[in-house]
Amino acid sequence: MSKLKQTPLYPEYAKSGGKTVDFGGWELPVQFSGIKHEHQATRTKAGLFDVSHMGEILVEGPDSEVFLQRVVTNDVSRLTPKRAQYTFMCYEDGGTVDDFIIYMLDADQYLLVVNAANTDKDYEWLLKQKEDGENVSIKDVSAAYVQLALQGPLAETVLQNLTETDLSQIKFFRFENPVYFSAIDAGAIVSRTGYTGEDGFEIYIDAAKGRELWNLILNTGEEYGVEPVGLGARDTLRFEVNLPLYGQELSETISPVEAGMKFAVKVKKEADFVGKEVLKKQKENGTDRKLAGIEMLDKGIPRTGYTVLDDDREIGFVTTGTQSPSLQKNIGLVLVESEYAQPGTELYIQVRKRKLKAVVVETPFYKRDE
Repeated sequence: MSKLKQTPLYPEYAKSGGKTVDFGGWELPVQFSGIKHEHQATRTKAGLFDVSHMGEILVEGPDSEVFLQRVVTNDVSRLTPKRAQYTFMCYEDGGTVDDFIIYMLDADQYLLVVNAANTDKDYEWLLKQKEDGENVSIKDVSAAYVQLALQGPLAETVLQNLTETDLSQIKFFRFENPVYFSAIDAGAIVSRTGYTGEDGFEIYIDAAKGRELWNLILNTGEEYGVEPVGLGARDTLRFEVNLPLYGQELSETISPVEAGMKFAVKVKKEADFVGKEVLKKQKENGTDRKLAGIEMLDKGIPRTGYTVLDDDREIGFVTTGTQSPSLQKNIGLVLVESEYAQPGTELYIQVRKRKLKAVVVETPFYKRDE
């Protein structure tokens, strides 16, 4: 059995009672004080997440924009320095290689923040797409960064205590670089992005300074109720607001359009990109399958992988399901035949030997108060 990878913050977990699990080959905290408690702390105050397992790939050079336009679904030409963009890389058949955020650091310089389990695959895919003579450099720089996420309604208040940069000026999907924090001699990228549905920031800093920043935020945030948060609550938070998880709502066999993420698939952009023709047809003609939200009518939890039925006929499967900590309801996301994805449609979930009734509902399940 190969040794699990650890982020630079691993030694800090035990100090806060972190319980670790194997997450895609990484030893990461599933919880600290409890999943439901951490979920509510993030929704009402602020939660601090170690997401340093995520991958970072630097794409730079005079042909970097042309190269990225050819490999991603969104329109990279719309980016300017200090702006970020959510996008996908797809296969020729429209299946998803990965979903990630592109940060435009400077002219001809982009940082791609990719899913941890896909980092090596994405890096190899990007290298494979590079054409002969193309002036673009592609480097896996994941080891250089610690990535922290501070999420919740008090995130800005807490973080503003630690920097002279006016964080209120960083708008959604924009970032500032470099940002300096109290007594830490390294600049950080601070972006107004996140994976929880709450306001907040994602912070990228020199890996050697990560533990220092983690403790600084926790100590400063103590009076505001800031707590460390593990993977368990990260999943329930993102699920309630219908943010996809690669390997569940998206995969090599599930396209971004099927997953309801067509806003980031720009088939009208001039550049051809991998999978464009298939995705264009899906956007114009619809798809055979759609992702939909469900609420259980019978008592039971729709777990990932459970079969979805119309009476006795299989029509799809559950991608994610749990009891929502915010809503106190058993809910799920299902990938089903499109005719069954309309709100109000009743269907059944096969839970072991029982067929339990559910109804399709609007998503996102949870919306924060503005």
